[in-house]
Amino acid sequence: GEKVGDTDFEWHIFPDGAATFAQDDGGWIHTVNSEVFLPGAGGVSAIRYDADGTIVDAYEVLRGSQANCGGGPTPWGTFLSGEEVFGSGGFLWECDPSGETDPQARDAMGIFPHEAAAVDPVREHIYETEDMPDGRLYRFTPTTYPDLSAGLLEVCAVADDGSVTWLEVPDPSAAETATRLQVEDSTAFLGGEGIWYFEDWIFFSTKFDNKIHGIDLVNQTHTLLYEANPDDVASGTAVLSGVDNLTVDEGSGDIFVAEDGGNMEIVVITPDGEVAPFLRITEQDNSEVTGPVFNPSRDRLYFSS
Repeated sequence: GEKVGDTDFEWHIFPDGAATFAQDDGGWIHTVNSEVFLPGAGGVSAIRYDADGTIVDAYEVLRGSQANCGGGPTPWGTFLSGEEVFGSGGFLWECDPSGETDPQARDAMGIFPHEAAAVDPVREHIYETEDMPDGRLYRFTPTTYPDLSAGLLEVCAVADDGSVTWLEVPDPSAAETATRLQVEDSTAFLGGEGIWYFEDWIFFSTKFDNKIHGIDLVNQTHTLLYEANPDDVASGTAVLSGVDNLTVDEGSGDIFVAEDGGNMEIVVITPDGEVAPFLRITEQDNSEVTGPVFNPSRDRLYFSS
């Protein structure tokens, strides 16, 4: 509700998933979702910074959408924003961070309650999480990468031995049956949240069981990186609970996980398995930490409440 820097642009409410994009002048653009559930009241806003991190502009890049929750950057410089719309389902929107070209609803990528998305540039796949108690993990293969207007949508199946296979979703439009219910052998993930690609892996969180998952994309195997003890969650002593958005620091490989509730913290999971609080937002009851993301030079970490 306040003006951004010295601009005339008023910042949106309910900021959620975010990304940053390097610019030729050494500055960067920071895109942030607005998770407003009223139809047409959501969207995406952006802040433009110069090379010193000073705000030079702010503006809308998507308006008229609904419940823009998670998302993710693409290697070709666009922002994917997921509509967490229940019932009829929502779109994954591809947005231009500069706001110069119109956003596109990528319906070939599935219509369901979208959370976040992550791009594997090596194998040219896009992974998507679904925020439902029986949500699925999806993989989209563009017909002509990186054009997201057409392609193959598949759903993840994890076997008892941890091996991963991908099964085609017959109707990504979910005209008659929800995408998550179309493939009987697919694996339910309890409330898919943040997802990030890093060095041949995707890491993603599920909120209803407080787990952080990893999939080795080379060997197609699933690994559980973290699971909160339910008793510790109930007593409020869990180091990490209410798992939500996440990002990976490219220099260290540390996973930064935001809490929806919990202790209102961002918690770090290191590559060797250490789990420790990084920061805590105080005096912010009934809120969630959202949108943790580093700027391109990795000397700033942005987040919202």
